[in-house]
Amino acid sequence: MSVSVKEVAREAGVSVGTVSNVLNRPQVVSPTTVARVTDAIDKLGFVRNDAARQLRAGHSRSFGLVILDARNPFFMDITQSAQHRALSNGYTILTGTSDGSESTEQKLLDLFDEQRVAGVLISPLHADLSRLWRIREAGTPVVLVDRGSGDRSFSSVSVDDVEGGRIAARHLVDLGRKRIAFVGGPETIEQVRHRLEGARSIVSATAEVSLEHVTTTSLSVLEGRRVGELILSRRQEDRPDAIFAANDLLALGVLQALVMSGNVQVPEDLALVGYDNIDFAESAVVPITTISQPAAEIGRTAVDVLLREAQAGENAVREQFVFAPKLVVRASTVGNASTPKRS
Repeated sequence: MSVSVKEVAREAGVSVGTVSNVLNRPQVVSPTTVARVTDAIDKLGFVRNDAARQLRAGHSRSFGLVILDARNPFFMDITQSAQHRALSNGYTILTGTSDGSESTEQKLLDLFDEQRVAGVLISPLHADLSRLWRIREAGTPVVLVDRGSGDRSFSSVSVDDVEGGRIAARHLVDLGRKRIAFVGGPETIEQVRHRLEGARSIVSATAEVSLEHVTTTSLSVLEGRRVGELILSRRQEDRPDAIFAANDLLALGVLQALVMSGNVQVPEDLALVGYDNIDFAESAVVPITTISQPAAEIGRTAVDVLLREAQAGENAVREQFVFAPKLVVRASTVGNASTPKRS
């Protein structure tokens, strides 16, 4: 049998209004009274029913989060840190993954709308943000996660992926690699497009170095393995001597194919760089050099920005946070490297 607010008020010796203030606006109640009401709640096992309160307030105490791929530990790190930050501020996180599907992304946004979420965090698939505009115009703040807002019309928390691409390509060029392959796709994903753009800018400015783009349909280990097998099927003189993968999952798949063949040595025959710095990259049979992104900081910052927008309402200022990527050097590019080097 559920415990009512009236029973809590009676147990604490306060009015129902005071209990309501403790639950919703504790800052207007004295600490002594808050303690009494909290003790009564704990003693009686009261669980608040948010359904009616959501209808009155017009929104819930939840944020919606749409990530690109739940299989990628990078996005799970973002989710975990976002959840911790939200919980510390009295909110929960409802999480869904678009998994490369625009229709799935739209269904998740529909669900969040039905749940009257207090805000939306999203790593959108495409450049068309018209649906997000409509969500915000209806009164729900929106923050882009892991990608920027080119026209600054939305608040965003991202990493400079163009610079990340430059760093990866520069590292390979500095190692003397001449035939670099960028592995990643689809290019409709902004992060992939920007990483390729950065790599191209370095190669185009470097004599006798070429860059080919080997496209993938997804950013998965299996797609990476497929690309690795494709490269192995080429004549030795037609193979790249370096690969820059758009994320670590692709890099892991490529590495699996190369190692299993026994015909190509990493990094002697082919140097390999990934992106994201997930734990699996460091623990691979050949630890993978990668571009590190601060996933936990991205998640925390995104929630902080969303909280400020929710509080400011129509007066919200659009904030842009862009973190700097860092190179983590491991054995897949420098052989027997034992200590990661950062730049």
